[in-house]
Amino acid sequence: MLKQRILTALVLAPLVVAGIFLLPFSGFMLAIAGITLAGFWEWTQFVNPRSRLLAMVPPVFVLLASFLALPADAIELGHIQLPHHIMLAAGGAWWLFACLLVVTYPNQSGFWVRSTALRYLFGLLTLIPFFWGVVMLRAVNYAESPYLGAKLVMLVCLLVWAADSGAYFAGKRFGRRKMAPRVSPNKTLEGLAGGVVLAVVVAWATAKLLGVTFHSSGALLVTVVLTVVASVFGDLAESMFKRVSGIKDSGQILPGHGGILDRIDSLTAALPVFALLYLWLI
Repeated sequence: MLKQRILTALVLAPLVVAGIFLLPFSGFMLAIAGITLAGFWEWTQFVNPRSRLLAMVPPVFVLLASFLALPADAIELGHIQLPHHIMLAAGGAWWLFACLLVVTYPNQSGFWVRSTALRYLFGLLTLIPFFWGVVMLRAVNYAESPYLGAKLVMLVCLLVWAADSGAYFAGKRFGRRKMAPRVSPNKTLEGLAGGVVLAVVVAWATAKLLGVTFHSSGALLVTVVLTVVASVFGDLAESMFKRVSGIKDSGQILPGHGGILDRIDSLTAALPVFALLYLWLI
């Protein structure tokens, strides 16, 4: 299993980097749309529909309808307007609420565990803001600096990967206090702290290396810390939904890693939260 995970990661990593930096904006948007729809396909397992194909109709419709409210052109997307604010706010509000779902599970879970409609809605709130958050970041100053947005997306990916690594080693060495034992017994507060520390270091170094600027060092620190916390809860939220649905992995498309959602669960939270903070609030 470990060998499979390493081999898959060695193949995926260069593909991700190439996709972020080499695809034209339209191609990048199509690729993220494909990932989003693949995530929706796996999410249908969490709502146990009679037909997974029919269950895909509403998310596809909502994704297409969102293009009526938000422009698909890179130049227009680079100028934040009210619809962008609404989408970013929806993503931020959802992940704040998702944190509450995780920390109160299973004591306060009755109202949504028994509701197929709510679990369906949770999927939309997870993946639609993810799609637009990534696209908005990629479009930042596209006319003046076509690769600035790519650097921002890469920065988020790197800080999430650093947080995962830091949390693993810190948790293994110092882990005592469980974050959400009924959801994921292996995650600890000590691991979270280790992940935050390593992510801050990696984000600061990467921002310097890539020439990504923040308003201040404090803005960088707050953005990275909140993004890392969101990424951890993105992972925990998917684990919670899988636990409720009796599913171990969201899919089998990635050998050793499971499904698409298993790979992007942290990013579905980190990217829209980072976009919210970087593009609007800080």
